[in-house]
Amino acid sequence: MLYLKTLIIVVQLLSALGVIGLVLLQHGKGADMGAAFGSGASGSLFGATGSANFLSRTTAVLAAVFFVTTLTLTYLGSYKPQTSAGVLGGAAPVPASVSAGASAPASAPVASSAPGADVPK
Repeated sequence: MLYLKTLIIVVQLLSALGVIGLVLLQHGKGADMGAAFGSGASGSLFGATGSANFLSRTTAVLAAVFFVTTLTLTYLGSYKPQTSAGVLGGAAPVPASVSAGASAPASAPVASSAPGADVPK
């Protein structure tokens, strides 16, 4: 289970760094006007509009991976395995002082099983 959590944390870290990098690489909405006047964006690797689509889709995929890993780590962090009942199947051992009621010292108070018996009147 520890290896699974470590793997998910590594994937989450890489996706977070990828989202940060891709958001910083993207141009704002005002950058499209500069491309119309020949700022050189049309000669890029993806073309004039291809880079915007590629970067925004990749950012969306990495953001989805980040959210899924976050939810998975939350689920794994709240998971508490059930303790095994063992051979007895859930039977709890009874302490010797309660089962041998007569052998208890006279100064020890006797526990009552009635609700509210310990409340003074």
